[in-house]
Amino acid sequence: MTKALLIVESPTKERTIGKMIGNDFLIRSSYGHIRDLPSKELGVDVEKGFEPAYVLLPKAKKIVPELSKLSAKATSVFLATDYDREGESIAWHLCKALKLDKKKAKRITFHEITREAIQEAMKHPRDIDEDLVNAQMARRVLDRLVGYRLSPLLWKKVRRGLSAGRVQSVAVRLICGREEEVKKFKPEEYWRLTAFLEKEGKVFPAGLVSDGKNKFDKFAFRSGQALDLVLKKLADSPHGFTVRSVDPKERKRSPAPPFTTATLQQDASRRLHFSSSRTMIVAQQLYEGIEVSPGEGPEGLITYMRTDSVNVAKEAQAQAVSWVSSQYGKDHLPHKPRIYKTKSKGAQEAHEAIRPTKPSRTPESIRKFLQPEQFKLYELIWQRFMASQMTEALYDTLAVDIESAGYFFRANGHALKFPGFLAVYGEVVDEDAKKEEKEENETKTLPSMSVGDVLNLKELKPEQHFTEPPPRFNEASLVKTLEEHGIGRPSTYAPIIHTIVERGYVRLEDRRFFPTDLGRVVDQQLVVHFPEIVDVGFTAKIEEKLDDIASSDEDWKKVVSSLYTPFVRDLDRAEKKMERIQIKPIETEEICPKCKSQMNIRENRFGKYLACASYPDCKTTFPLDRNGQKIVPQPTSEKCPNCGKDMVMKSRGRIRFLACTGYPECKTTFSVDKDGNKIIRPKPEMTDEKCQKCGKPMLKRVGKRGPFLACSGFPRCRNIKPFKEKGE
Repeated sequence: MTKALLIVESPTKERTIGKMIGNDFLIRSSYGHIRDLPSKELGVDVEKGFEPAYVLLPKAKKIVPELSKLSAKATSVFLATDYDREGESIAWHLCKALKLDKKKAKRITFHEITREAIQEAMKHPRDIDEDLVNAQMARRVLDRLVGYRLSPLLWKKVRRGLSAGRVQSVAVRLICGREEEVKKFKPEEYWRLTAFLEKEGKVFPAGLVSDGKNKFDKFAFRSGQALDLVLKKLADSPHGFTVRSVDPKERKRSPAPPFTTATLQQDASRRLHFSSSRTMIVAQQLYEGIEVSPGEGPEGLITYMRTDSVNVAKEAQAQAVSWVSSQYGKDHLPHKPRIYKTKSKGAQEAHEAIRPTKPSRTPESIRKFLQPEQFKLYELIWQRFMASQMTEALYDTLAVDIESAGYFFRANGHALKFPGFLAVYGEVVDEDAKKEEKEENETKTLPSMSVGDVLNLKELKPEQHFTEPPPRFNEASLVKTLEEHGIGRPSTYAPIIHTIVERGYVRLEDRRFFPTDLGRVVDQQLVVHFPEIVDVGFTAKIEEKLDDIASSDEDWKKVVSSLYTPFVRDLDRAEKKMERIQIKPIETEEICPKCKSQMNIRENRFGKYLACASYPDCKTTFPLDRNGQKIVPQPTSEKCPNCGKDMVMKSRGRIRFLACTGYPECKTTFSVDKDGNKIIRPKPEMTDEKCQKCGKPMLKRVGKRGPFLACSGFPRCRNIKPFKEKGE
């Protein structure tokens, strides 16, 4: 019997959608991209209008023949790849590789993987959007031209093996620029005077704000001596502290819109301490489907997670309103449904925000079906969406001005009057708020006061403060900055961060980005010789040009040509003028305990470390802490089970582990728990399940977060999936 063929790009989507579309369809996965530019050559014909020379990827050489046979027999071929430019590009490549006729190929898209959404998409197939494909092609060609031409220059002038990327270089520039600000920052001293006053047994603080004529700014008192006159007058005043005004107000706080990719990554970083990559991996799992109703197969729990839109489907909004009304009452709902407008540049308004596919499906109701990190992220997305449809939180605020000896102090208080959306979402702490701002805005609950009340003075407390440098970027603030400047798009934020860390240009320490010596050198060279490549405004304009291509307002080849011509000019100039730079290790007086050679300070993405100068003959290393002190492995009573030698406690970043002293001949290591105790994991067990990627048996392994299935073909095949007991 002839059937229609539906092609998706992942095995998980194949399993999820396969149980939703019935027996009239055959569903197969392309396992992501099937074609790309060649890995060992430029693959772009500059002389012929930047024509890309796509080749089949190695993994696709088995997949494409099978898909070709199936598509030849199928009545029609539905291309159901992701709903973004990347997905459109995969669908286009499938058409080319499978030689599909335009009449036979039907492109369908959906925001969520639910039975209703799939069936609705089937009713409205369309042609491949060539403009979206061209925009993605322009991005790929530009990135290849810049990376392929710039990387060899860095090999020659700095160090072999380096690579440079168009957008990643801007991210490194931002981090290096912030580090320069921190290094150049000079703290300024200032003083504050706080009066601790008492009324009816309640003590509260009030800060000095004016002398009745002039308002004091932060730097009104730059030394403790500058406050002496004020303190003397207050001490000599016979009238004490009198309330001069009481100003009660009501303040509203509105909920934030539902998540976009950028805001999801920011909040997951702040609240859950997830990296951007981890956030997107878990979000992909929630989107592609998890079985939460036994016997009914997996289904998508959230809508598509690569989006820059805050639009919400009316049906989902109605479900959220119904749930909030039943759980909290109608007083927690606004008079009319909330509609949010996207502020980011180039946002695709046809997309939807990230939300639960079924708002009535609470996190607790499906907790037992989810891995811990899946539950945490789903709960965050669900809470944010529900809160976005609720009413404002109301606060009663009180500002009290208190006078003594002609000086005025102010006490601020607030109390939550009505929680509104906070009943679901709660408060979020901003890690990047400066310490002095937090102190200045800090408020306390105040006792009842009236004009004319005389208050008891408990203490006058002058305090010394210093201004703080701008905070170094964390993942949340870096993504926010990239988004604000229009750099990158939803699908690129996580890869950008992953790339600059993996290349060793920056390192993460205490969840903050620090540029490495290598990152600084490369950044300096790019700033001097390729100012446009690392210019924030210029890179944002390229993104706008790509958006214009997607909306058919620009020709992609003309855009690439207009950007490539000046780049080649700068490249030729840099070949002649860029000096050869060697990043030399810093010599020390430390002696290697093994071979007695000198040890030098080197740096990688994990931080600075001591390394033997006799490398590679001697591979002795010691990590250094942030103060440059050597971290020596701690001896333990553990013996290596393989060679019998002593094991020591080592650390890499924040991770501690047991390692054999026989390294590198013996590479035995063990993870440890928070108390330093060795964790012994069970040996992998063979299972009856076959890997959906390569067909080899799957092994049951146990990791930090519990058991999981991993392909026995590792490292050639890295397929993993959650482990479930039979009957679950």
